[in-house]
Amino acid sequence: MTDDKTMLDRHVLLQLKHLKKYFPVSSGWLRKVTGHVKAVDDITLDIRKGETLGVVGESGCGKSTLGKSLLRLHKPTSGELLLRCDDGEFHDLLSLPKKESFKTRRRIQMIFQDPYASFDPMKNIHNAFDEPMRIHGLGSKSERTEKIAQALKTVNLQPDYMYRYPHEFSGGQRQRICIAKALALDPELIVCDEPVSALDVSIQAQILNLMRRLQNEFNLTFVFIAHDLSVVQYMSDRIAVMYLGKVVEIADSVCLYDRQLHPYTQALLSAVPIPKVGARKDRILLKGDVPSPVNPPSGCRFHPRCRFCMDICTKEEPPLRGMKGNEGHKVACFLHTEQQISE
Repeated sequence: MTDDKTMLDRHVLLQLKHLKKYFPVSSGWLRKVTGHVKAVDDITLDIRKGETLGVVGESGCGKSTLGKSLLRLHKPTSGELLLRCDDGEFHDLLSLPKKESFKTRRRIQMIFQDPYASFDPMKNIHNAFDEPMRIHGLGSKSERTEKIAQALKTVNLQPDYMYRYPHEFSGGQRQRICIAKALALDPELIVCDEPVSALDVSIQAQILNLMRRLQNEFNLTFVFIAHDLSVVQYMSDRIAVMYLGKVVEIADSVCLYDRQLHPYTQALLSAVPIPKVGARKDRILLKGDVPSPVNPPSGCRFHPRCRFCMDICTKEEPPLRGMKGNEGHKVACFLHTEQQISE
């Protein structure tokens, strides 16, 4: 009989194993490397086909760096990015030959936070779409033009908009065009880096509903990076909470919002307003500032700001482990005893 883990593995699209991305810090006249910014530090998780994995955390915690590392816009310092390929097997994107690596790039696309900055203002929309499609050998010129028109229709824009320039559109229209551009290469995974943070609230709702419709229509997988925790709750099937380059908690979105296990997650979600007149809840205010990722604290990275800090927290780093009875809910915290943890 097939066990639950094997069934889960069949639905995994991308596995991150001990992924790290360090940026060198140079100083002095000779620009000698004196340290590293540990933006993403030893992250291991699975991204399942067809799901939306939300990634949340304070500014500077490494969310965007993680997203760009998945696309290899930032080449990871170490670790593995295992993508399930057409043969059903996982292949490490970081060790593939150049030709094979190029073929996989169209399978993972990105929607950027600033839609205007992601386009060349000197090129019209047709040229912006056509270039990556031509590089990947997708059809003839007329076939590509037809595909561009269809992609624009998919996001509720007129096909003749392809002959306009980015400055001729509103912010919401530009973000729709960004989504259409990502779809034009027929990807399986789309990394969404703060895709609605620059938009008005009414436009945000339209874009989010559009993304959910497209996910169902094209069986897409999203990695959804955002600051707005209400938006993340609405969009995500699972949520990973990052702090200073680490994932400190990951769980099903309903489970996470109902019961947070990590003190940082509790503080983060205590800031989410309740959509009810007169409703109040206690805010958990964190003391101090986020430590430097160049020289993170020893032990648990959250311990200088944690209200439950114990002696072991200053000396040892807690592993990310699943809870008994709900192994999909994982937390990296010594507050939870061995009896609560699933080995």
